[in-house]
Amino acid sequence: MLEASLESMRYIADLHIHSPYSRATSKSSSLAGLAAWSSVKGIDVIGTGDFTHPGWFRELRENLQHAEPGFFKLRNVDIPQILESVSTAKAQCRFVLTAEISSIYKSHGSVRKIHNILFVPDFDSASKINTRLASIGNI
Repeated sequence: MLEASLESMRYIADLHIHSPYSRATSKSSSLAGLAAWSSVKGIDVIGTGDFTHPGWFRELRENLQHAEPGFFKLRNVDIPQILESVSTAKAQCRFVLTAEISSIYKSHGSVRKIHNILFVPDFDSASKINTRLASIGNI
């Protein structure tokens, strides 16, 4: 059912999040927790955030499985009940592999920061990006 909605209908997405490894985020923001809150909020697609972090990347690989092209779903993970009035039993959100790249440089005496969000279709692409970025900066 979700496959048809991704192809032919509008959907609600949150594509700029951060993992529990990021500063100023909840350390309990697991994939199952994100899926549970997606049920509460009516979100169909969630960015994973931070696939460049080795620990989070490992968790993504262990807990997500391919669903449709470019989309992933939870692999046999129990989704917790967040609110009594909202069932998470049918939580079917999809995940998209995302990361944020922060480029910091000086121009005309001022520090400039540009943030770009990356979207990749599969773990192999994310792994190649991680390898390349690790060779030139701090991931």
